[in-house]
Amino acid sequence: MKPATTLFSHLLAWCLGALGLLWLSFVATGYQAGRHETDELVDGQLASVAALMALDVRWLPATPQPPTAAVELPALHEYQQAISLVVWDADGRVLAQHGGAPLPPFGRGEGFETLQLGTPPQAWRSFARWSVDGPARRVMVLVNEAERTELGWDIASQVAAPGLWLLPALALGLGLALRRGLRPLQDLSDDVRTLRVDDGPGQGLRSPHPAAEFGAMVRAINTLVQRYHAALARERELASELAHELRTPLSALVLQARALRDAPDTATPAALARLEQDAMRAGQVLGELLTLARASRTALVDAAAPVDLVALARQVLAERAEAALAGGHDLALVGEVPFTVQGHALLLGLALGNLVDNALVHSAGPTLVELRLEAADGLVLVCNGPLPGAAPAQAAATTSTALGLGLGHRVVAKVAAIHGAAFAEQPPPPGFSHCYALQFVRAVDGTDLQAGPVDR
Repeated sequence: MKPATTLFSHLLAWCLGALGLLWLSFVATGYQAGRHETDELVDGQLASVAALMALDVRWLPATPQPPTAAVELPALHEYQQAISLVVWDADGRVLAQHGGAPLPPFGRGEGFETLQLGTPPQAWRSFARWSVDGPARRVMVLVNEAERTELGWDIASQVAAPGLWLLPALALGLGLALRRGLRPLQDLSDDVRTLRVDDGPGQGLRSPHPAAEFGAMVRAINTLVQRYHAALARERELASELAHELRTPLSALVLQARALRDAPDTATPAALARLEQDAMRAGQVLGELLTLARASRTALVDAAAPVDLVALARQVLAERAEAALAGGHDLALVGEVPFTVQGHALLLGLALGNLVDNALVHSAGPTLVELRLEAADGLVLVCNGPLPGAAPAQAAATTSTALGLGLGHRVVAKVAAIHGAAFAEQPPPPGFSHCYALQFVRAVDGTDLQAGPVDR
């Protein structure tokens, strides 16, 4: 597995890469500038020597002189170069020749020129000019182009040499600066690493943090810790209630089983009925507990997506149609207009299913359960009431079958909180005895919905 890179190494690599490119460009520019200036310096030296000889004819011979070979003299300076001199009269006769340069051809022009002289040919940099007074004489000063180039490389290397240690020095200084500059981030990382969210709701990061840029991150982490403790407190409270509710039917199951073992045969049907009812109550508690666990896991793992509440409501009612028909109840869906919200289809299905189940189970006698969708206000209503013409005696006979733990509404409230919606009971419409509402804040299509709790 590839080890994770640190932010320090990431920043240092990018900074050194940028500095490396700048360093190479500066070194190359300095090197070229050194070469160019060296060439200009040598040319200036040639022009100065020629001018010195041509300005005063007393330095120049009037008659031809024998050539003087180059003499090896001790170097008095590291940049000292061997300069050759040739003097002609106006007719092109060589009056003097000094140095190791081969005799160049006579010409009338003045200025700089690079000549190929000797066998094999070698490049020589030359400067020629005519004397300004007295008998006309042409003076040419020459230097070997190879020596001139070597001097240029030497001076250019000296100019570029500081860049050879500049980059390591910059890398060291930049590394120290980045390490010091990232210390606030390291402090924040240490605070997060040592944060113990299980110690209590008062735990969190120090605020304000020394670095102002991390203020939003510190507040976000502290808000997350507070939400975690609030959710943990709600889960503990709910678990305590579920444990209490589950303990009662389990104890009753044990007592009913013992009573059934010791009861006479005539009492067996009644004891079995009570045993069945207690077992159903325990099963309902376990079912609600599993539903809450599924809701928590779905909210943390699955991503929210657009949910068509109309299609979801049809599915919920279709799943309960057979049971409602067997109990003599009627189911109705009102307001089938487009109604889409952002959320989790599984959780919203659990919420609507719990509301419909509670309306069916907690109703006395044949019941009308109406699931009403009001997309304009973002409302989902589940209302129940007696069917017209239901006999009171028949209604009373069904009252004892309701288990009535009240946990279904806890599931609905949890789902509503996950979706940022409000859940509450509200006054029922005419003809209904109970009505519960889910109110969403905003639909997927951008329609503004009323926010805030539902009126009770």
